[in-house]
Amino acid sequence: MKRLRLGLSVGFFFLLTLSQAQTIQILDGQTKQGVAYATLGSKDYAVILSTDEKGKVEIDQLAAYDTIEVRSVGYQSLLLSLDEIRKSGKSIIYLQAAPLDMSAVVISATRWSQRRQDIPGRISSITPQEVAIQNPQTAADLLNIGGEVFIQKSQLGGGSPMVRGFSANRLLYTVDGVRMNTAIFRSGNLHNVISIDPLSVAGTEVFFGPGSIVYGSDAIGAVMAFETLKPEFSGGNDLLVKGNNLLRFSSANEEFTGHLDFQIGGNKLSFLTSVSGSFFNDLKMGQIGPAEYLRHSHVVRANGEDVIVPIADPRIQVSTAYDQINLMQKMRLQLNNYWELEYGFHYSNTTNIPRYDRLTRTRNGQPRSAEWFYGPQKWQMNNLQLSHKKQSRFFDEMSIRLAHQLFEESRIVRDFNDPIRYTQEERVDAFSLNFDFNWQIGEGKQLFYGFEGIFNQVQSQAQQFNIDDEQMGPSASRYPQSDWFSYALYGTYQQRLNEQWLLQGGLRYTQFGLRSDFRSNADFFPLPTLQASLDQGAFNANLGAVFQASDQTSINLNFSNGFRAPNVDDIGKVFDSEPGAVVVPNPDLDAETAYNAELGVTQMIQSKLRLNTSIYYTYLKNAMVRRDFQINGRDSIEYNGFLSQVQAIQNATNAYVYGFQFSAEYSISAALKTIMHFNFQRGEEETEDRQRSASRHIAPMFGDWRLTYQKNGLELQVNTFFNGAIPFDRLPVSERNKDHIYAIDEQGRPYAPAWYTLNLKAQYQINQQFAVQVGLENITNQRYRPDSSGIAGAGRNLILSFRASF
Repeated sequence: MKRLRLGLSVGFFFLLTLSQAQTIQILDGQTKQGVAYATLGSKDYAVILSTDEKGKVEIDQLAAYDTIEVRSVGYQSLLLSLDEIRKSGKSIIYLQAAPLDMSAVVISATRWSQRRQDIPGRISSITPQEVAIQNPQTAADLLNIGGEVFIQKSQLGGGSPMVRGFSANRLLYTVDGVRMNTAIFRSGNLHNVISIDPLSVAGTEVFFGPGSIVYGSDAIGAVMAFETLKPEFSGGNDLLVKGNNLLRFSSANEEFTGHLDFQIGGNKLSFLTSVSGSFFNDLKMGQIGPAEYLRHSHVVRANGEDVIVPIADPRIQVSTAYDQINLMQKMRLQLNNYWELEYGFHYSNTTNIPRYDRLTRTRNGQPRSAEWFYGPQKWQMNNLQLSHKKQSRFFDEMSIRLAHQLFEESRIVRDFNDPIRYTQEERVDAFSLNFDFNWQIGEGKQLFYGFEGIFNQVQSQAQQFNIDDEQMGPSASRYPQSDWFSYALYGTYQQRLNEQWLLQGGLRYTQFGLRSDFRSNADFFPLPTLQASLDQGAFNANLGAVFQASDQTSINLNFSNGFRAPNVDDIGKVFDSEPGAVVVPNPDLDAETAYNAELGVTQMIQSKLRLNTSIYYTYLKNAMVRRDFQINGRDSIEYNGFLSQVQAIQNATNAYVYGFQFSAEYSISAALKTIMHFNFQRGEEETEDRQRSASRHIAPMFGDWRLTYQKNGLELQVNTFFNGAIPFDRLPVSERNKDHIYAIDEQGRPYAPAWYTLNLKAQYQINQQFAVQVGLENITNQRYRPDSSGIAGAGRNLILSFRASF
């Protein structure tokens, strides 16, 4: 596939909106810049609105309330009288930089806007302001800047979150409330999150711990919820035209990124378009660090044979380059005073993405693979949402989401000096339907409930191609042709007993199943069955409490359980998991269940210092793990020309994870703030020989520290990201034979060294339309590789970007 090239023109227009009585703008009292995504709510928070990127918001929905409260992280909260605003005609409200507080508004816990202090669990929010100063290249990098999600990478075009000892299909992703996980999300490191465009994201939340009550299967370690930009109405008879532009260059991988979003809005109809294109060259690693990470040669095809060619600069990770394009189109229509319709189209596509860690493996002193790359990774979503806001007999707010997603991915593999190239292609059509309701039953009593239906259709095919004689033939597909389904009823009840105590409980029942047909692979190796079906159910429950001891102290306790239903990847996958091993189908699987307990404390000290700690323990029962297996009494079969040990996913172990998350935020002055995150976790699972081993996705100790100065349009930040070491004795048993991705200790054993990066970021807001940014990452030029990653991080990296809005 040819490398994608995207020319983005930068257009600037005058803002055409006129101030309307029903529209107000929230500005920073010092910088006079708009405060994006500030929240305005009634005192009981039955209605919550949010400002746009310019700090503007329409307040029609709050007309029935005498007083509204304005909140934004980093600012003092403010009570406003709507009657006084109407009489004075005042349309601009100033917020003053703030002593810290414990209030914020989140949506990921119940799919509805709530105050963070009313949620008996830990939620991390990543604001657009943080994204702007950090300039992440992908959505995986975006999650990393929050300081509480660990990111593993097998290649540059990737990024697999690891949260509280869980990863891949034990974490759930949502985009605009739509479940992104599909029936082929695997247990190994998963990189689908990069399909989300970080430049079209308006806000990101990570809800830690099981979230199965609202989100169902896979929500064991965390739910990562992305909300994208939303079209705005003009608030009057005039036309609203606005947009944003970004151009960015990064030196470590010679990245060029261009982005443009613009919208046109009338009083009841608005449209938004977003386009992003990114072009990445091979990534250069740092200078100071383990020599094992350097790459001295790679394979090229010359004169009909594979040739090993030296790399002039071993710090350049040859075969990491790729390109990506993202498109988004949204439409929003106000049908009447109570009904609103919104449609969103999302599209993401990449060029081929080399699987860097597989290209560095060796066999008998030579490269194992001459080619190993993912074909273009394509994601497309159509999302139609109908919402209703009016008090009725059984709900106050209702939301209906109907979505279709298309996922296309492939793997292309050819061994060194082997003319046969194997290609596996997968396509998943994912349909989902959600009904969500929010019902204020009485004073201090609230019920969130809903229905969910999911259907996935999996199509998989494979072929082999001889690059010498150009003959094509059949090959074993990765998955059987399958249908996977799930439907559920769920509800969460909240009751405020008094000013100090809030209780919450939830229940969910899910019925799930699949139908798989293995006959397409019957000619390639023996199979225990040609067809498989699964029908099972799962109950989930949670119980939590929030104790507001004072304005300065909040304590929350939460007990919850989550589950993961066996999917097509678990039951029907065929692939080479590691040298000399092949994973085969196993239809005899049950769901795995997680039980979680969590205690959290938030403490304010003189409105200057905010401390937040969460301690958790999670027990995973009937965990699905890869273990040795037999097919018709045989423990080895031939796969892609090699005799390989047979393995399969099995309910073969139980596991546990415990740890704590800590953050401290200190407001030194109105202009100077500092924040630190620290994460510690440990966990074990039982191995085949009844021994205990560290769980595969337990990240090392990690965190960050930042010092930020902001005044008169200038923002300066110095920060450091740090990771602890994982010595050989704490490496999972399954990782100890992967010496191609780890450093080597003094005893010649693989291990993951500790590392840190020191970074400097600067942003200057020239005026309301233009901003320039400069960043220097990894100033000390460390050569580091996050735990379990197959690619080293960027060396010293200069980032230059220019932003414009109109």
